[in-house]
Amino acid sequence: MAELLYFTGTMDCGKSTLALQMDHNHKARGRLGRIFTSHDRAGESVLSSRLGLSADAVEVRPDFDFWDYVVNELTQGGRIDYVVCDEAQFYSPLQIEQLARLVDELQIDAFCFGILTDFRATLFPGSARLVELADRMELLQVEALCWCGERATHNARTIGGEMVTEGEQLVVGDMVTRDHEPAYEVLCRRHHRRRLTQARARATLSPEVLPFGGAAS
Repeated sequence: MAELLYFTGTMDCGKSTLALQMDHNHKARGRLGRIFTSHDRAGESVLSSRLGLSADAVEVRPDFDFWDYVVNELTQGGRIDYVVCDEAQFYSPLQIEQLARLVDELQIDAFCFGILTDFRATLFPGSARLVELADRMELLQVEALCWCGERATHNARTIGGEMVTEGEQLVVGDMVTRDHEPAYEVLCRRHHRRRLTQARARATLSPEVLPFGGAAS
């Protein structure tokens, strides 16, 4: 029985690495699949992980239709046993429904990977629909850590090391802070609520109260 699965966690917890591993494992068992992604940090039509691994992928744009794509492939003699869908938080609710239809009507497994909430701690529409429709949702066990050493539960957008709470929901960035450019940092809920980023902690807290030998990391 095919399933719609959602693997989720904060940024920097290994989602894309697991997506690539999932594809590898199924290929090793003789299954054929397709990889999809949207707004990957490495550019269009590629699924990349921070460990340096990558694979070609189909870019999911706002007008992309999973059902039409798969049916067209099958009609032309192709075979698809599963789909790996990275950055699924950026998909539209309709596209998530199309993935559910592939599972239910064509018995194609759909393995989705993404983050639940944006920099304002608000659910992405794609993630919200996955929570509603997925057969199973799994929280990734590789824990990203806040600068304080606690488990990170929230994604923060920063500019120059300062957390911001206004702006468009979809702004592509990485975990590297650059002056005047959006970047991202994972925080525990307490420090996300207080907007206390790593840079701000270093600037405002005394070394005695910082973890890891007096340096936030």
